[in-house]
Amino acid sequence: MAGNTKRLLLGEEDIDHISEHSQPMREEKYRIVPIPRERRFALDAGRLGRGKHIVHGLAEVDVTGARLIIRQHEEQTGERLSFTAFIINCLGEAINRHKELHAYRNWRGQLVIFEDVNIATMIEVEMGGRPVPMPYVFKGVNNKTYRETHEEIREVQSTPRESEGGRLMRWFLYLPWIIRRPFYWIVLRVPQRFRAYSSSVMVTAVGMFSRGASWGIPHPSFTLTVTLGGIAEKPGVLNGEIAIREYLHLTVSVDHDIVDGAPIARFGNELMGLIERGYGLQDQE
Repeated sequence: MAGNTKRLLLGEEDIDHISEHSQPMREEKYRIVPIPRERRFALDAGRLGRGKHIVHGLAEVDVTGARLIIRQHEEQTGERLSFTAFIINCLGEAINRHKELHAYRNWRGQLVIFEDVNIATMIEVEMGGRPVPMPYVFKGVNNKTYRETHEEIREVQSTPRESEGGRLMRWFLYLPWIIRRPFYWIVLRVPQRFRAYSSSVMVTAVGMFSRGASWGIPHPSFTLTVTLGGIAEKPGVLNGEIAIREYLHLTVSVDHDIVDGAPIARFGNELMGLIERGYGLQDQE
């Protein structure tokens, strides 16, 4: 043979020797479970988000005061107030003051800005003995108190019910993507129709299931997406002194094709101010 190439020839005795010391292949145990149909909504959002020019803003928001009110209320009454409802209420008020943040763009390239603020989110409910994320749309959040938003969430969790938009979306998700895609293309260009069943604003709280400091970076298809990350304790400055504070890691994602940078910055400051002041929670003390 040319060069240093070597060939290994195995005889029958060698093969028998290997077989004696070889372990039989163990059959791996596994199970197959269906993917929840609701996951198709997340897949659709990812597909629709391709090509959008999204601006992400990451912020640490001091929620020490808000969480203190929530803890004190639970100690005094035994009722656990919803932190997600608090964020949704603050968001509704911030958008109410900066309405371009929930604008739609119609087929003529114009912006359609509604007076009432609708906010979509996923509420985890118990169905069939397992937790299921249910799409839900809060209508007219800017006209609701924190208590009304809180009770709406608790009602959905205790007696799962879908909003009209969530119910239609569930049936809509039975259709294959090749049919869902042109439907999205049509309704998203006629905001007056789409808004009846959904929203241009999305709140996702997936990051809140983690411990400590953590941000979530979504792949949004909405005009505005607010992602709640983890909450961590760290030193902060309060009245000129160092103190341990609780900070929520918040991600604000905005479609830059619809909203300019300066309005985004003003909205972000407004939202953080409302959260840090415990907007809407004071009445629960």
